[in-house]
Amino acid sequence: MNRMILFFLLLVSVSHIASAQPFFTSIPEISNVTSIIEWKNEVWIATYGKGVFVYDRITEKWETYSTQFKNIESDFLYCVAVSDDYIWAGTSDGLITVNRKNKQWRKRKFAAGGEYGNWIRALAYSDTEKRLYIGRFKNLSTFNARTQRYDDYDLTYQGDAQSNTIKSIDIENDRWVWIGTESGLYRYDNTLSIESKASFVYYNNKSGSFRGDGESVSISKLLIDKNHIWVGTEEFITKERPEFNVGGLYRFNRRATWDKFDTKTGLLANGIRTLAQTGNYIWVSVYEFDRENKFEKSKGLILINRITGEPLQIEMEEIKLGTNTITALHFDGKYLWLGTEVGLWQVQIFNPFAMWNAVKETKRADSRK
Repeated sequence: MNRMILFFLLLVSVSHIASAQPFFTSIPEISNVTSIIEWKNEVWIATYGKGVFVYDRITEKWETYSTQFKNIESDFLYCVAVSDDYIWAGTSDGLITVNRKNKQWRKRKFAAGGEYGNWIRALAYSDTEKRLYIGRFKNLSTFNARTQRYDDYDLTYQGDAQSNTIKSIDIENDRWVWIGTESGLYRYDNTLSIESKASFVYYNNKSGSFRGDGESVSISKLLIDKNHIWVGTEEFITKERPEFNVGGLYRFNRRATWDKFDTKTGLLANGIRTLAQTGNYIWVSVYEFDRENKFEKSKGLILINRITGEPLQIEMEEIKLGTNTITALHFDGKYLWLGTEVGLWQVQIFNPFAMWNAVKETKRADSRK
């Protein structure tokens, strides 16, 4: 393949000429980004230390929820979800709910779950059900916006405590709720009672899913497209346990096929932080785990053609983010939002035949073998 790759991507302009709309906008005052979601014409950004920010795509105005403005109880947030009536934010000490009309907030603490039971690590709202799914360090909880009722569920599968430790949640077609845990992936059918065992299917490496890789699979991020569920997993390996969490990105066809992308197929590292989709490309933020010193070393971004599986490496020096640690990604149809620990970037995606010098082809093996 010619190394001058034509593909659906972007041109980056670091020009900040006042009379022109820049293609690449830096927002350094919003840092330590943990989550980016979209609600109608709004983009919501949760941070660890500065609260929640919302960008109105129609008016192009920002609003802030923080202790500085006394409209939220904590600035240290792991995740955010939104409806027309509420903002929900996850902390290590419970769930914060903000009434969008009067800006009043309250905190919900959960009795079940033990010491870490109030660490809220994932949120997803179904407007069809009017139900918030709350992923906690221990247990899944739900909030019914119609009845104002909370319910708690222990998802422990076959005695594996990590199957009840939730890290990510995504909702497909208003029916399937995908729940990533520290040892596998649940699919919940919300047309059935959540109390029914028939409503859940669990995929883990012990049952042949995830190609049987590693001792366990810890899910870091989910991304749903028309044909596949993309499942990012964590890398956590040591000298003593070199197969504990081996990492990698999996492409699941919802039936039985688990294609894998890792360093053997062209990724820069096996740890997956976050994912986003623009057209036929999946953006992947990666890291490697240093088994000697036991820390995560960020390796930046890579693109994967979701049709062919071909990886394209982004030269991080070219885009000058000031960091290789991309903690959150989201595409709103026009802009790709990149959240990091040092700032937030808004990148305009345009021109389906643009070329960008920051991208190069990488060597890979066939991920389907």
